[in-house]
Amino acid sequence: MTKLYNKASEKEKRQRLRNNMPLAERLLWSKLRNCQLENCKFRRQYSVDRFVIDFYSPEIRLAIEVDGESHFKPGISERDQQRQQFIESAKITFLRFTNQEVYDNLEGVCQRIIEAIKILREK
Repeated sequence: MTKLYNKASEKEKRQRLRNNMPLAERLLWSKLRNCQLENCKFRRQYSVDRFVIDFYSPEIRLAIEVDGESHFKPGISERDQQRQQFIESAKITFLRFTNQEVYDNLEGVCQRIIEAIKILREK
């Protein structure tokens, strides 16, 4: 069986992304870290195959992406959709937020994550 999660070949990319997190990701991480939401453990910059997810909870198989301006350039949304479909094919639930949502309504974003955690724990 091929290793799908946190491949060694993606380690440098994951470390680089962790060390250079955009502000929106840092703000959300401040709420996700240390099991603050529903006592759910999240990891930063977790990879599934060759794709790196901003935040991931292995316990409930929840991926969270925070999309900055680069995600709205031509052709990128199609690539993001393919990436999301691949990750979802690994039976991972996917939540996507924009930087602006995080800046304008961090508590609302956290509430949506809490709702997803509760639903996934019931499964």
